[in-house]
Amino acid sequence: MTPSDLETAPSKAPTDADIQPDDGLNDVEMSLFEHLEELRFRIFYALIAVAIAIVGCFFKVNLIVKVLERPAQGVKFLQLAPGEYFFVSLKVAAYSGILVASPFILYQIIQFVLPGLTRSERRLLGPIVLGSSVLFFVGILFAYVALIPAALNFFIQYGGDVVEQLWSIDRYFEFVLLLLFSTGIAFQIPVIQLLLGLTGIVSSRQMLSGWRYVILGAAILGAVLTPSTDPLTQSLLGGAVVGLYFGGIGLVILTGH
Repeated sequence: MTPSDLETAPSKAPTDADIQPDDGLNDVEMSLFEHLEELRFRIFYALIAVAIAIVGCFFKVNLIVKVLERPAQGVKFLQLAPGEYFFVSLKVAAYSGILVASPFILYQIIQFVLPGLTRSERRLLGPIVLGSSVLFFVGILFAYVALIPAALNFFIQYGGDVVEQLWSIDRYFEFVLLLLFSTGIAFQIPVIQLLLGLTGIVSSRQMLSGWRYVILGAAILGAVLTPSTDPLTQSLLGGAVVGLYFGGIGLVILTGH
């Protein structure tokens, strides 16, 4: 075949097999009611998992209570009302059950949003979800190892030679559980920054230019999220927030935004 024949040869129309979608998805479109039905089932499965986890944690609640009481060594806890420890046990089991069931809850959320994502978005979903989960548990560990002991030591030493340390079991666990989960949520800052950078809403240069406001906001956040009023706990949480913020800027820079 001569070059002239190639020029005059009719071009072959592309077939369906030759056409590959850009995102590599062949998902069937779902109606609004089908999406709502899918969401209902995902929520139902998540609630069943939470209920099972809460029941399981309730049977081991005494062990969990001992672990959470460990930072307050030397303090005696009192039951100030009939059934107070029972309701504390329910509260501890509920928080622990949600924590135990969180991987399954996260799995249900991923399964619900996954069909609507493109291939590039799916590649980002795994690292973001993994990083968010790791940061949440690191935040809980940071609160248990650093924040709670620092706050308790402050309260124990302050007036320790004047009053005997007898604490309400309900107030203590309200303090501990709130600090644990609020710290875990605060540790999601780098994930939020990464999402803002990837979507082009805020660039790394803009994040870096607002460092003064971040330090002020970290101080306010430390005062709001920590249930105690001691400056040491607020400073630890505020410093962690600032460190996480600058770490998030580094992640955004690495992604080229």
